[in-house]
Formats: sequence, C-alpha cells, structure tokens
Amino acid sequence: MTPPTIPPPRESGFTKTTDVPLHWAKYGPEGADRLLVLHGGPGADYKYLLPGMLALADRYEMIFYDQRGGGESRTDGRTPITWHTQVADLDTLVAEFGLEPLTVVGYSWGALLAMLYAIEAAAHRTAHSPARLVLIDPAPVNREYRDRFEKELARRNAAPTVAKAREKLAESGLREKDTAAYRERAFVLSVAGYFADPAKAEDMSPFRVIGRTQNSIWDSLGDFDLLKPNQLDTVSVPTLITHGNEDPIPIESSERAALAMGARVVRIPNSGHVPYVEEPRPLFEAIRHFLTNTSDANPRVPVV
Repeated sequence: MTPPTIPPPRESGFTKTTDVPLHWAKYGPEGADRLLVLHGGPGADYKYLLPGMLALADRYEMIFYDQRGGGESRTDGRTPITWHTQVADLDTLVAEFGLEPLTVVGYSWGALLAMLYAIEAAAHRTAHSPARLVLIDPAPVNREYRDRFEKELARRNAAPTVAKAREKLAESGLREKDTAAYRERAFVLSVAGYFADPAKAEDMSPFRVIGRTQNSIWDSLGDFDLLKPNQLDTVSVPTLITHGNEDPIPIESSERAALAMGARVVRIPNSGHVPYVEEPRPLFEAIRHFLTNTSDANPRVPVV
C-alpha cells in the first residue's frame, strides 16, 4: 500500500496575529473565490484532507490551516485548548487573510467548529462572520448523537472481518520487518469503521490526532447541545450539509441541524464518513452546485 501523494501548496507559512503561530497553506488559482477549509479531529491536521479535497482547487483558492494543537500548529503551552480557543483563532485568521465575505468548508469536527463559529457570530461575539457554510459529514451536534456515534463505531471496529485483519497484522511480524508498512496498515485498520467499504480506507492519507488537544476540546464542550434554543436556530446564512448514508455518525444529527438552520441535507450514497475519498463525484457535484447557486454576499438561497 502506498499512501496518496499530496501535492505541494502554491504558498504556505504561519499566521502572525494569532496567539500561537498556525501553519497554513494555499492551493488553487490566486485571485479566485476563496474557501477556508476546516479539518476534522480535533487535534488532527489539514493534510489528511488531501489530495481529495483539492478537487475544488481548479476553480477556487483553498486556504487550509492546522488548528491549534495539531499538525504543525502544536504548542507546548499548558493552557487548555478549548472550542473557544479554536473559534478565536478562526476569527483572527479571517482578519489576517482578509477573507470576508467568508465561505467556510468544514469537515467532521471542522464542520462542528464552523457551526460554533456561526453561532458566536450571530450573537455578535466575534469580529467577523461567515457568509456561506459547506458542512461535510459534521461531527454530532449534541451529546446524545455523539454517544450513538461512539457505540456504532465500536460495533464496526469489533466486526469479525476487522478483528481478524487486526489479529493477522499482529501475527505477521511486519512491525519488526517494516515499521513504516506496519504503521500504514495499522492506520487503515484504525479508520476502517468510518467507511462504507473498509477497503477504501487504503485511499485515505494517514494522519495523527494529538490526544491531549482532542480531549481538551471535547471536555470544554461538556454536555453540549447545538439544537437547544439560541444555538443553531440563530444562524441564517446559506448552508449546505452533506452526509454519507453509511456514516457511523447518525444522519439524524445533520438533519436536525439543517432543520434548525433552514438548510438541507444532501445524502451521499454508498459513503461513510469520508465522502471525498469514497464518493467524490456526488459530493463535489453538490458542493459546486451550492457554490454556483449562492453568493457569498447574498441572503439565503435554498439548495435544490
């Protein structure tokens, strides 16, 4: 198995105005309409979205960044990283790059972060606000759906085929013979439960989640529920939500979020949690349609 090749960015660097430097990269034509992309995790980095998400870089300038505490934006600071930290970093980055009117493309945790940012913006607790949102397989919007997701993922990871493959790898001796190959195979098995077809996990770029960051952010959310009054129901910007039919995250989570936001969910058939790898064609068709038929400066336009 050979990991997908990630092309070099057109430009990259570190932010200068955030409390800690955040690594960023730009892909796509300079001067084109811009998309700010938020990776999942939390505690991961943007590179695992590549090369798949670069399907949009033919027409859009895409700006990726490693959120604080992950990738090349790691910090040794003892101050806990919270969802408030991530929202503040996002708001500062928008100003540094002059991204208004702002179109955010969030994946998984990044989609939840985009929702939190939009809620804070609607309450005038940020300096800037999103004009459009593209939310790809959002993380669960409350604790109930998160509990259901965790149970379903555990069930998939315990499936006989996955358990047998894990046992076979442990007995193969590959760890001693070829450490890199062993790590690649172990990664594939660790994410197989997220896929409708576990074999497609081999096409995903490997990544690492920094546990300290992940735990700190989830802890900061507590017993969260974005479906409560004065949360997602306050967000009134054009929004597209996509969700794989076979995602271990309950699709009801996205459907109820869409109802609160006046948005619509586009189901991606034959896809789990990683549609940009599993079913890129329907995913990017839906996104392109939305971006073409809405303006980042217009009032909400229904997705059809």
